[in-house]
Amino acid sequence: MMADNRLFEVVFESEGVCVGKLRNEVTNTAHAPFQVTRMLPTDEGPFQGGDDTSPTPLEFFLTGLVGCLMTQIRVFAKRGRIDVRALTVNCRAHWEAVSDPEVPYAARPVGFAIDIALESDAPEERVRALVDGARRGCFVEATLAQPNDITHTLRLNAGDPVAI
Repeated sequence: MMADNRLFEVVFESEGVCVGKLRNEVTNTAHAPFQVTRMLPTDEGPFQGGDDTSPTPLEFFLTGLVGCLMTQIRVFAKRGRIDVRALTVNCRAHWEAVSDPEVPYAARPVGFAIDIALESDAPEERVRALVDGARRGCFVEATLAQPNDITHTLRLNAGDPVAI
């Protein structure tokens, strides 16, 4: 049997409630490795029929991707004693809405291009290793980089939840 090499777990629970035309209030609760609860609203702009009262879900998604990578670069740099004077990350994300006869459209990711600009006196090989490690340590990028099991249940009219 292989030894368990887990250092810690990251566990979140999110609950969204509709509060406007397309506005949602999503309460995220972190259970591990820390505990905190925060509400983040989402909305859509007029293109989708929303009121543009807050960022869209895709804006939060991209904020999570870029922010997570930037955080891991700085955390790993500190642990590796690599001085980072400046850090900028740019992400170009591309999706397509494609025809689907059963729904108005289906979403299809095309790809993500992430550019990292970093200033440091560390040798290039150490900086490359830092960025590679940060990419592996970024929970959002790690999620995108592999197939994931996503399950859904539906509870209709206060009935029992049913797998869909």
